[in-house]
Amino acid sequence: MAKRKLTKKHLEVKQLRAIVLVSGGMDSLLTAALALEDCPGSVAFLHITYGQKTARREMESFNKIADHFSLPPERRKIIRAPFLGEMGGSSLTDERIEVSRFQKNLGEIPSSYVPFRNTLFIAMGVGWAEVLGAQFIYIGAVEEDSSGYPDCRPSYYRAYERLISEGTRRGDIRLRTPIIHMGKDEIIQRAQGLNAPLELTYSCYAANERACGVCDSCALRLRAFRRLGLEDPISYASKPV
Repeated sequence: MAKRKLTKKHLEVKQLRAIVLVSGGMDSLLTAALALEDCPGSVAFLHITYGQKTARREMESFNKIADHFSLPPERRKIIRAPFLGEMGGSSLTDERIEVSRFQKNLGEIPSSYVPFRNTLFIAMGVGWAEVLGAQFIYIGAVEEDSSGYPDCRPSYYRAYERLISEGTRRGDIRLRTPIIHMGKDEIIQRAQGLNAPLELTYSCYAANERACGVCDSCALRLRAFRRLGLEDPISYASKPV
């Protein structure tokens, strides 16, 4: 059987160094911009839609961000993982659970936590990295503003790298979490410094049309813009003080 000849497009994709998990929010936007600085011309974007309530709006932001960075189609991948929504257990995916309003210092993991989500997302990224020969997986995890999610801690990513080393062919794929110690204020400032388009991002947990302004993610974002004396460039249904 004749050996399949790789096209120029396939060769280009095979040369990629990094995959960025891009949800469409501020954190993943900045992470993407930083990855492109680290690995210019050799980055791919991965978006995972998993039955979340704002899936349509997040995918729209993902595509606009990829367009902004001029990523060709072969460097964008959308994976559909509806089983996360089918399992339920999170207000992000389960219609029976209302997305709660922001409550500062609640002291417990909020209902928006999607059980084991980052573990599954990274696994998909690692699988694609093995196919492409990429060395790095970038993810926009933030410890300070993560609402207490257990899969946003630095110790979690250190443990995950050990799993990758044990369970992959090459064993040298590394996780990069360049914004994990930043607060939302710094994320906004760094994004502006890199001319990353915050107006294309979407952070709301609850609404597809206009950001609600009162869920955890909206509230953390709005408060950060206010602390910096800036106007958030996206539209909100409500902007409580």
